Amino acid sequence: MELDTLRVRLGDRAESVIGQAFDSTGLSAPELAPEEAAEGRGMETSRWYRIPVAGGMTADGSAYHIYARKGTSDSLCILLSGGGIAWNRYTASHPVTGGRVLAWAPNYYWSNLRPFTEVFNIGVGITENAPGRNPFDDWNFVVITYATGDMHLGRSEFRYRDEDGAPQVLHFHGYGNFLQAMEIGRTLFPAPGRLLIAGESAGAFAVPALAETVCDVFYPECRDVTLFSDSAQLKYGGWHRIAEEVWNIPLRQLSDLQSDEMTVDWYRGLYARSGGKYRCLYASSVRDYLLSAFYNDLQNKEYMTSEYMQRAFQAELERMVGELKQLSPSFGIYLYDRHRPFLYKGGTIHTMLRQPEFYLRGRSGPSMAEWLRDAVDGRVRDEGLQLLQ
Repeated sequence: MELDTLRVRLGDRAESVIGQAFDSTGLSAPELAPEEAAEGRGMETSRWYRIPVAGGMTADGSAYHIYARKGTSDSLCILLSGGGIAWNRYTASHPVTGGRVLAWAPNYYWSNLRPFTEVFNIGVGITENAPGRNPFDDWNFVVITYATGDMHLGRSEFRYRDEDGAPQVLHFHGYGNFLQAMEIGRTLFPAPGRLLIAGESAGAFAVPALAETVCDVFYPECRDVTLFSDSAQLKYGGWHRIAEEVWNIPLRQLSDLQSDEMTVDWYRGLYARSGGKYRCLYASSVRDYLLSAFYNDLQNKEYMTSEYMQRAFQAELERMVGELKQLSPSFGIYLYDRHRPFLYKGGTIHTMLRQPEFYLRGRSGPSMAEWLRDAVDGRVRDEGLQLLQ
């Protein structure tokens, strides 16, 4: 048996075992009935709940749900999850599976919310129930899950053929899922005293794109707002075309796309319309193994990281940080270089917001948890810029 085939089977088996464990042992978050969520009742403090979203839909057409937790303060975090992207027929036909990940086979986006996905949506990093360790333990949370491959912004039906040649439809329903999730969030937490809109990976791109909708439509009375994008760098000249023709995103977000870097464009549009209304933060791993592989695929049609692509990613990160600082000198930056030996082909980890490393101090600075806590309290600063040198 070829090594890659063995890895695919092992990875798929591991995912299946984890999913079965959640189903059989009661480890998964209990479900909060939609009618209870609609009436803002049925939640115990400091306990995570899974909430089905009526009318929501993932990429493969299956059911959609979000997660929520009631804290003891009036602070609220809207957390936009990541989970890859699809931008053409080839990427649409290669969703993520445990086996593909282990074999380093092309895998671009999560196409549904199966039991395994709960592992990286709640219970780790900023979403961990950890009094005394997690500075956000007393916050209310709404986790807007993601399995549509469209940066939470899509509004289209995309037709393609799968690996076996069968006709399929990818449901780019991210924007509708987001709006319905926010309706539930507003019911559960109607009047937050302060608001953190955070995201990782694909969700990090969505933070500046959706911040105005969160604030202007759902929480117009909240004046203390922090935006935080963790790992949202992917240089490519075709984003406007993809956003318009493939995802069909809303007009305002589409019109902001003017360059080859979506995140900078959406923060630039935000600053142009809102000035200093938001406290803005950005974090990134300096040689991100996963985003460098996506970058390689977009530029060279090869889904693989390498030392060369990691260095190219780092050079682009330096440029991007400079552009964010040009928008505002007070734009807070946190850079990190955590590795996991033997896993990432020499690269650094992808995201930290919902990773165990969230609590680890850097070489000479604070942990991301400490830095983010200070930032939402108004003490914004830069950490890790020396890693770009």
